[in-house]
Amino acid sequence: MLYRSKHLQKKDGEEYIINGTKKYITNAPYADVFLVMAKTNPDIDGSKGISSFLVDSNLSGIEIGETPKMLGQKGSVSPEVYFKNCRVNKDALLGEKEGEGLKPALRGINHARLHVAGTCVGQAKRLIKESILFANNRIQFNKPISQMASVQNLISDSYSEMLAAEALTLSAAKKFDKGIIPETEISSAKYYASEMVSKVADRSLQIMGGAGYLEDNVITRFYRDTRLFRLYEGTSQIQQRNIARKIIKEI
Repeated sequence: MLYRSKHLQKKDGEEYIINGTKKYITNAPYADVFLVMAKTNPDIDGSKGISSFLVDSNLSGIEIGETPKMLGQKGSVSPEVYFKNCRVNKDALLGEKEGEGLKPALRGINHARLHVAGTCVGQAKRLIKESILFANNRIQFNKPISQMASVQNLISDSYSEMLAAEALTLSAAKKFDKGIIPETEISSAKYYASEMVSKVADRSLQIMGGAGYLEDNVITRFYRDTRLFRLYEGTSQIQQRNIARKIIKEI
């Protein structure tokens, strides 16, 4: 878990004293260890003054906030984590020296973004399958609605966009496996796939008509759950910014 503190940390002998708050920590109540990013040098601007720590979640000074209600993703919780004069031994520092905490975190972020892209592709496939199953069994005017052009158009759009997202994600993943970190491709995959799966969920609900608006079917759950993918691990707007900055420099 990643925790970014807005407060400056100070060192007291062999220990660091950490203060600060981080929102939206997934499954924080169940974590044994936190990956904490904290400012250890207040005299250095930007990321160079940030260090990373592996912190036992049971240490004194760590509090887990109340579990907020979420629109979807009911299988997880995302409360706040509070650090209040939490004393952390110097051995918890990652790396040989202070101020090098952002580099490994950025690799982790790229990995997480690629994972989100893959998750979006998988969920899009499930949504398309559920849409077709429903359309094949829903009879209107003595024939399945899957034979109607308007429904077929929705299905074909979803399938084509899913394949494009899958290809983009696999391309970036293959490079990542070779030790290359194609940041622009990863941002592109995360951006496109997360936007894609939301459209697929919306089309799937549209195919189901009134039944899609009821709470007792899988499409409704996916409709709520997939909305998050455009927000976490960097919003769609962050990915657009990353992509544009990179390609503008290269051309």
